[in-house]
Amino acid sequence: MIENNTKLIQNFFEAYASDDEDAIRQIIADDIQWHIPGNHPLSGTKKGVNEVLGYLNQLNKASFQASSIVVGCNENFVIDCHRNWSNLDGEDNLDNMSCLLWKIENKKIVEVFNFPEDQHKVDAFFKKVYTNE
Repeated sequence: MIENNTKLIQNFFEAYASDDEDAIRQIIADDIQWHIPGNHPLSGTKKGVNEVLGYLNQLNKASFQASSIVVGCNENFVIDCHRNWSNLDGEDNLDNMSCLLWKIENKKIVEVFNFPEDQHKVDAFFKKVYTNE
């Protein structure tokens, strides 16, 4: 089961990188909750598949990318630490570490908690990119 949980998160990152919404829908639970901390336009808890997909699509505006560095897990949780960054032209791009705590039930991701390295840096970046949309 632990190996399957790790593979599930790997599959999520692959689907996200290729913008494959159908694959993401197969990986996350219908009633998923994704908690984004901070004080910026994308922060808050996203509830359900459509809100989570909307959040992930919003990240595309910032050319947001992520690359996993280390993953640890048990029967119900996976924690992954990864680098995330943006590639905007002429912008102060984000280059930050984050950890995500993924809760898994019935072979689906049911809840995600985001822990950024520098919340102030993340807030400033997302306010700049997503304010006045």
